[in-house]
Amino acid sequence: MKQLHMRAAVSAAVLAVLGFVGVESALAAQPPAASAPAQSPKAASPVDLTGQWVSVITEDWRWRMVTPLKGDFANIPVNAAARAVGEQWDPARDEAQGEQCKGYGALAIMREPGRFRFSWQDDTTLKVETDSGSQTRLLHFTGAPPNGERQLQGYSQAKWQSPPGGRGGFGIGVVRVGNQSNTLEVATSQIRLGYLRKNGIPFSEDAKLTEYFDVVREPSGQEWVVITSIVEDPKYLNEPWVTSINLKKEKESDRAKWHPTPCSAR
Repeated sequence: MKQLHMRAAVSAAVLAVLGFVGVESALAAQPPAASAPAQSPKAASPVDLTGQWVSVITEDWRWRMVTPLKGDFANIPVNAAARAVGEQWDPARDEAQGEQCKGYGALAIMREPGRFRFSWQDDTTLKVETDSGSQTRLLHFTGAPPNGERQLQGYSQAKWQSPPGGRGGFGIGVVRVGNQSNTLEVATSQIRLGYLRKNGIPFSEDAKLTEYFDVVREPSGQEWVVITSIVEDPKYLNEPWVTSINLKKEKESDRAKWHPTPCSAR
């Protein structure tokens, strides 16, 4: 009798294993489930940056609202080579050479006082237009820098940071969606020679810019973009130059305040 019980138990175990294998085989025989199509960077954006924004000058007023005097290198960690170039600044010469936009390149343009329009040029490219200097930046979520002539705005590669994301300790009001943060990271290189400030403080072709765009929403619903910028230049800077600016989102009725102006060397 005991042997019968043991045989029955073994048989049950074998049947259970065979049954499991049968189920597993049946599942393996089924075609794989179709994965959801990947969303474009535009469709996958965790926050909406599109619209018109205006700069709110809360710091560095003396360097941003007026063109600094020649030789004013304060607040930028320049080395002796940069000082030597900056001391030779001549706005009239820049104008004569058609270089009045040298202070409106990617490393300086977001610090210009004025308005900025964000829009999607296509599903993978975010466009930033400035009324100051009438410049256009393209932030590419796909692709790689081309091997071509350097441009004033360089080549910018963009991506959304993953959690924990965010910078600068922003807590209340910072928007998070799914497994992404609201921080847009942008790395810019291949920039044509220009100025960190309009008064001739130079940057070299080796300069690189990293930016972090943080969207912050007040309880009232008012939205801001806080842009933290890190400029690195082994030729003209002793250390990275770190700054931040604030942009306030405007209402649709404020679009009439958009007044593009040409570059000015002075």
